[in-house]
Amino acid sequence: MNKPKAVVLLSGGLDSATVLAMAQNKGYECYTMSFDYGQRHRAELQAAERLARAAGVAEHKVIGLDLNGMGGSALTDANIAVPETPQQGIPVTYVPARNTVFLALALGWAEVLQASDIFIGVNAVDYSGYPDCRPAFIQGFEQLANLATRAGVEGQGFRIRAPLQDMSKADIVREGTRLGVDYSLTISCYQADEQGRACGRCDSCRLRAAGFTSAGLPDPTRYA
Repeated sequence: MNKPKAVVLLSGGLDSATVLAMAQNKGYECYTMSFDYGQRHRAELQAAERLARAAGVAEHKVIGLDLNGMGGSALTDANIAVPETPQQGIPVTYVPARNTVFLALALGWAEVLQASDIFIGVNAVDYSGYPDCRPAFIQGFEQLANLATRAGVEGQGFRIRAPLQDMSKADIVREGTRLGVDYSLTISCYQADEQGRACGRCDSCRLRAAGFTSAGLPDPTRYA
């Protein structure tokens, strides 16, 4: 029997690598999608390509976007510094509408592939407070997906899978390790250098490091 197809958003980070492994473990034929959206570094795109190749996915696609043309985020505007200490409220590393745009494009590809499932590595436990990582957003987008597409209207329907939603970072690391994820291939830093080494100070680095420590597992991250 043919495997069911799934589109997996693959950023090159720890969470998306784990989600890819989880989707494959559930028997999906995975098509991975990354975005060159004007982010500060290309290290994450290189990491995504490494992960897709190592996992043997059916196809890996990189979509070009110009979110830096809008600005408004430390990840897309070089004039806004990446915070290196914990912040109150939603931090400046939030990219306006990013997950909405990413999921919309993944939805388009899923419809072309006749895939009913889209996987995304958002988390609402150990995360930076981004509004587009919350369960309410995922539920709302799934409703939109089934209203806005021919497949949805004709009854095929789509499911937005966010299996990390309620997991701690330590639980994510443990699950990925159990599934054989090579975390040395990943990069989670907001401001990695040209060699793909993490800063060790940004919010994403702190959450990642704490996850490995809490899981009692060695952290393979390369730090500058």
